[in-house]
Amino acid sequence: MKARIKWVDNMAFLGESGSGHAVLMDGPPESGGRNLGVRPMEMLLLGMGGCTAFDVVHILKKGRHDVRDCEVHLEAERAETDPKVFTRIHAHFVVKGRALREEAVKRAIELSAEKYCSASIMLGKTAEITHDYEIAEV
Repeated sequence: MKARIKWVDNMAFLGESGSGHAVLMDGPPESGGRNLGVRPMEMLLLGMGGCTAFDVVHILKKGRHDVRDCEVHLEAERAETDPKVFTRIHAHFVVKGRALREEAVKRAIELSAEKYCSASIMLGKTAEITHDYEIAEV
């Protein structure tokens, strides 16, 4: 995997992924940024959310469950001193579908957290990661 980060101006940086996608990162005005993009630490949190959501949907679809939507709402706390690593992360899943069985959703979330989601397993080295879920019929 490769990535390239290019300084744009002030405190804005353009991240380019090896797969050819780009994202703008920027800092807040008090740090010299113009608030034009997400913060780098927000990118880490978004990456974890995307990774685990991908896993859960993939696992449910592979099990032939009729999943229609999946959202992950994340809340994180960081250390107060440098390096300000994540110390706690909570993921709340909202999984929607038809006749989804609770045990299937719970197992998909557990498999992601314990085996498949590289991002959350890596962030779990510094952060206590918890999760819960709700299931909605559509």
